[in-house]
Amino acid sequence: MIVLDTHIWIWWVSQRDQLSERLRMQLDDAEEDSLGVSAISCWEVAKLVERGRLELGQSVESWLQTALAYPSIRLIDLLPEIAVASTQLPGTFHRDPADQIIVATSIVLNCPLATVDKRIAAYEHVRTIE
Repeated sequence: MIVLDTHIWIWWVSQRDQLSERLRMQLDDAEEDSLGVSAISCWEVAKLVERGRLELGQSVESWLQTALAYPSIRLIDLLPEIAVASTQLPGTFHRDPADQIIVATSIVLNCPLATVDKRIAAYEHVRTIE
């Protein structure tokens, strides 16, 4: 499985050009349930809309329903193990709680994380793909 950072999930579902061709092909060719989206990403999408930083063209609820039904997507619950791991990330990591949970999800599940976030990509304790 590949864990998707929130922006990667938004870009893929919205068919935005920010995704590299290589990553877009990898996501398009993914097998069933092989792309993981953390439950915190649903909250993050809603917060982006609330703050006016993201327009979806429909209600958040409708967008989430469609985006979670997208081919290959699997919703990853915020398990207690992930919650605890997000507070105990090794080394130095920034204080954004959503990023901490997404990184912890990738680490706990031992899966690569698709992201273009430079702060996450620079974090040596998580495997990333761009």
